[in-house]
Amino acid sequence: MTIVQSPYFRRSYKKLHANQLTVVNAAIKRIASEPSCGEEKKGDLAGVRVHKFRVQDQLYLLAYEHDGNTLYLLTLGIHENFYRDLKKGRR
Repeated sequence: MTIVQSPYFRRSYKKLHANQLTVVNAAIKRIASEPSCGEEKKGDLAGVRVHKFRVQDQLYLLAYEHDGNTLYLLTLGIHENFYRDLKKGRR
């Protein structure tokens, strides 16, 4: 499976600490092995799935799209302004 990172995801990923990276990498591996594990969104975000997981008692969300053999990682972050930024990035 090919994994493609968007610039928004890459920026968020680079800001994480080493202990947070292990949890995020485990979430990415889970998504790559089971692309339907995230919640599918409706309306403006149709086709996008969001996987929720915890990093040190903080809920993180990872938005992605999957088509065939490619996984597109769109954005990563906490819930505050997550969907607003995701919509802005998809335009």
